[in-house]
Amino acid sequence: MAGQQLFHTHTALAEGLRDLLRQLEQRLSLSRAVNVYLAGGMAVHLYTASRVTTDVDAEFGGRIFLPNDLMVEVTLEDGSPQVIYFDTNYNSTFALMHEDYQEDSIPVDLGAGYLRLRVLSPVDLAVSKVSRLADNDKEDIAALVRLGLTSADEIERRAQSALGGYVGGQAMLLLNLRDALAVARRAEFERVKTGAGTKDQGA
Repeated sequence: MAGQQLFHTHTALAEGLRDLLRQLEQRLSLSRAVNVYLAGGMAVHLYTASRVTTDVDAEFGGRIFLPNDLMVEVTLEDGSPQVIYFDTNYNSTFALMHEDYQEDSIPVDLGAGYLRLRVLSPVDLAVSKVSRLADNDKEDIAALVRLGLTSADEIERRAQSALGGYVGGQAMLLLNLRDALAVARRAEFERVKTGAGTKDQGA
């Protein structure tokens, strides 16, 4: 599932993310390429076009200073205003991440020049939701599975493989994984019941 067709790059939020990356590049006066690994709700939005989020969870493949005052105002398709900004407290080490999540991330061209955007793969994005597993995390996992972008079995295999590198106690993490897999399996059942196929991602 590689390629630009995976992503919804012309929604209001995606356009806002493009502007945010361009403004950051200008502020930093970059002279070399830097990978940007996108996780969180904005990554889910690029896959589904349905998730609305304001903070951008991004990890940079180099030492980057994120200005606290960098933000972009957008108007969503329903007419509501939103302000998009980088979550300066985001740290991928607090999430459950497979050791290959950067290597397996998928490039998406938003025309940001030196900032090369790469989105976590659907399975890694789902696994990254396990450690916190708030209601919106469960909804994100379900949305990715309903679209056929990942499955409960894939999530379970990837999460089990990632456990060895997790920093912190695993008792609660394993309970969360159990619940996340239950969410994924319900979403699989709903997908089969409704006869839904993989959504056309060329929006």
